[in-house]
Amino acid sequence: MFTGIVEDVGIVKEVISIGSGVRLKIGSKLSKELKNGDSVAVNGACLTVIERKENNFSVDISFETLNRTNLGKANSGKRVNLERALKLSDRLDGHIVLGHVDTTATIKSINRVGEFYILSIAIDSYTFEHSVEKGSIAIDGISLTIAKLTENSLDVAVIPFTYENTNLKYLKPGETVNIEVDIIGKYVKKFMKKPQTLTEDFLKMHGFA
Repeated sequence: MFTGIVEDVGIVKEVISIGSGVRLKIGSKLSKELKNGDSVAVNGACLTVIERKENNFSVDISFETLNRTNLGKANSGKRVNLERALKLSDRLDGHIVLGHVDTTATIKSINRVGEFYILSIAIDSYTFEHSVEKGSIAIDGISLTIAKLTENSLDVAVIPFTYENTNLKYLKPGETVNIEVDIIGKYVKKFMKKPQTLTEDFLKMHGFA
């Protein structure tokens, strides 16, 4: 589990084909803090460290992850957001991020407004149905708050610190970002779809009686 608070922007050093997947070698200052078998979020996708050295580490990416994320387009020199897995004793500074990317979206624009930035992305119906204004969303693994939402797009306001310390400052309109919608919203939607009968047992089960 992660929080969407990016710890470092790594640089893809090498992309190696392995069967139907790929192996990425990523240069990062976090490498010295990792060990083989650790989970790390790369652009919001939870991956496993299979080899680490002083200044870089490697992860294997399956065909499923390649198809669902923007990592299938990763090439040498690409900058990626990195976050180590959350410790149970840590503060939850962002929101609950599982590292299971739901879909991808295309950047429409990144505009500076005063000291801040407005990131606008084109979204699909899945993202729209599982999002609310002022709710949380992970974009390339960054915990952000939705400022404006329509059926076809959403905007987030980005503070200068986040812009300067994530891959956002390297992205351009037309590029693809990974999207993970808020897990709480997923459960609420599933719960609401299932017909419920309001009974005394139901109220007791959910702590209302």
